[in-house]
Amino acid sequence: MAVLSEVGGKYWSMMYVQASKTIRDKAACDLLDQTFSANKAEHFIPFEVASPLPIESVEPTTTTINGTIDDAPLTRDSIKIQAKLAEIGDRMGYNIWLPRNDRNRVLELWKPSLGAILEGLPLNYDTDTISTIENIDVLWIQGRTIVRAFEVEHTTSVYSGILRMADLMALQPNLSIKAHIVAPVERRAKVMQELSRPVFRHILANSCTFVSYSSIEELASEKRLEFMTDAVLKVYSESPKDFILG
Repeated sequence: MAVLSEVGGKYWSMMYVQASKTIRDKAACDLLDQTFSANKAEHFIPFEVASPLPIESVEPTTTTINGTIDDAPLTRDSIKIQAKLAEIGDRMGYNIWLPRNDRNRVLELWKPSLGAILEGLPLNYDTDTISTIENIDVLWIQGRTIVRAFEVEHTTSVYSGILRMADLMALQPNLSIKAHIVAPVERRAKVMQELSRPVFRHILANSCTFVSYSSIEELASEKRLEFMTDAVLKVYSESPKDFILG
């Protein structure tokens, strides 16, 4: 731009910058050519690039509802409850199925008895049904029968587990499975509200109940579990039908 000022004056070069015009003035073009030729380098001149600033590793944190920072993952409580459910079923004599994505974390908290945990589902269903069943949080299985199915809800929406149970019942409407949504007691009303929706009511009303985290912890502390059956869960379960009537 300083070169153009020599031809057209102090502000002449800015006219081309602001208006983005092609430079057509012969004197200006000749002067630019001469300047480029005089300053042309025959070798590459590298730019000096400053070294990038070191990136500090940051441990993942979670912001809680009240704004405080919690270093533990949000799912820590749900994994503990999965482990409790697996332990209860194991002590009652059932085989246990856990989703492969959760298995290692659950096994850090629960030591299964020999042969208790299943590596594959002993069920004869179509691919869609098996894919749905494989992702249910905890299954108690006896032989080739699902005795109980548990979805542990740790999200605020509580949708994912309910949808998975509804998908299973829709895929196999004649399947007789006792299913449970396990969640903190403070989410009881939310779970019941969702189970009572018309879209779920006809599918899950007779087969799916709510069980609180605290109820599972209480049952896990029972010293006589080895002498009990899954029927004991009726004491700890709440039906959405009772919620509607209440």
